[in-house]
Amino acid sequence: QVQLVESGGELVQAGGSLRLSCAASGRTFSRNGMAWFRQAPGKEREFVAAIDWLGESAYARSVKDRFTISRDNAKNTVYLQMNSLKPEDTAAYYCAASSTERIRITQGSYDYWGQGTQVTISS
Repeated sequence: QVQLVESGGELVQAGGSLRLSCAASGRTFSRNGMAWFRQAPGKEREFVAAIDWLGESAYARSVKDRFTISRDNAKNTVYLQMNSLKPEDTAAYYCAASSTERIRITQGSYDYWGQGTQVTISS
């Protein structure tokens, strides 16, 4: 059974940093694209960042230069380093795995999803 388990979400002050982790089990995703999405209360889920199997990455404009996605294929884990956090970053953050190698920014491109981890940024 494939599982993606996110961790690292918590309450922090604006300007702070967090690192989210997504540990995959049940199969290896070393040759798959991985991504982070987020969903704020009352809003639709949106793309945050994605990484392909070679380590190339893409970011939403709202997080570019503040967030960094990375992966450790030996640990079957993907990370999201979040710096200079803002109250508008408050959301549930979801990890996703694609069946393809390339970067994808649409939710429909991802076949596996985690349950999410809550990030709350206080002003």
